Amino acid sequence: MRNFTIYLALLLCLLASKMLGQETFEKRAKNIASKIETITKEEKAALKIEVEAVNNQLINGTISREAAENKKKALAEARAINIESRVAQEQENLKNLVQEKVDGKIKEQDSIRRYSFSFHKNRDKHNDKDSIQSEKRTTSQFVLAAGLNNLITDGKLEDSDYRFLGSHFYELGITYNSRILKNDNLLHAKYGLSIMYNNLRPTENRSFVINGNQTNLIVNAIDLNDSRFRNVYLVAPVHLEFDFSGKKMKEGKSFFKTHQSFRLGVGGYAGINLKSKQITKYDDTDLKATEKVRGDFNTTNFIYGLSTYIGYKETSLYLKYDLNPLFKDNVVKQNNVSLGLRFDFN
Repeated sequence: MRNFTIYLALLLCLLASKMLGQETFEKRAKNIASKIETITKEEKAALKIEVEAVNNQLINGTISREAAENKKKALAEARAINIESRVAQEQENLKNLVQEKVDGKIKEQDSIRRYSFSFHKNRDKHNDKDSIQSEKRTTSQFVLAAGLNNLITDGKLEDSDYRFLGSHFYELGITYNSRILKNDNLLHAKYGLSIMYNNLRPTENRSFVINGNQTNLIVNAIDLNDSRFRNVYLVAPVHLEFDFSGKKMKEGKSFFKTHQSFRLGVGGYAGINLKSKQITKYDDTDLKATEKVRGDFNTTNFIYGLSTYIGYKETSLYLKYDLNPLFKDNVVKQNNVSLGLRFDFN
């Protein structure tokens, strides 16, 4: 628990110092977000074409309704796996970027904001355009999140079987932010779709072994260089967001902008487990070996939980907790908990 508290303090310090390294960090993060968004759009467009083809088969009577539904479900699952596979490299880039930020490798002198001022005849027109755009009741953001991941066993986090600083989570998603009240900027409904990666690294040279309907953590006969257990989820998060950006005035007219001040979100998520995989690395004579085992590991297929975030502008401290146990039939119930930084890019 002491290590977890230390890392929490580190995250808070990182959040407080965000303005010192904002430009370089955000620019690189937005580039990653743009690439992932392109991947998502391409896969969704391809899925739409495939589903339309199945619908045409159904209309023409060449396929039954049940077969059509099964085929569309299989196509959706295949596209979800494609998205997960294609964003793997961008996920690694995000992991390295966040680690550079934590390690202080993004230097202050590289991130000093430089402003240039110029005056044009059409400046007022440009500002008016910005004001009109800001009046939209619903906007969209790309979400990137990363941080610590662990399991709470019997309501306790102390003496965890998993490395505190070695177990991580990542989240990539698209959200929509809808202002609830017409003339007030405080309350927003935030909803969307995310892919979550939860990684656990067991301590003391251990890995998971399936024994019937039980999934046990055992000590290995050989020395492991690394042992990691990963679960990938497709979830739909929903939050009630309190945005303190307030109301702006221009030429006697009021308009609203989000993500300009402090924000607080409370809500939850629900989704499905796309895959579970265990990765172990060890030395085999003069060779380095890596084993990857994919299966259900008796994990819960449908997940749901609570989540909250608090922050300033695009950056927030993010906490989420699975209400379902990680392993559905294990005698001892263990629930996943994650704490990290979240970035909502308009």
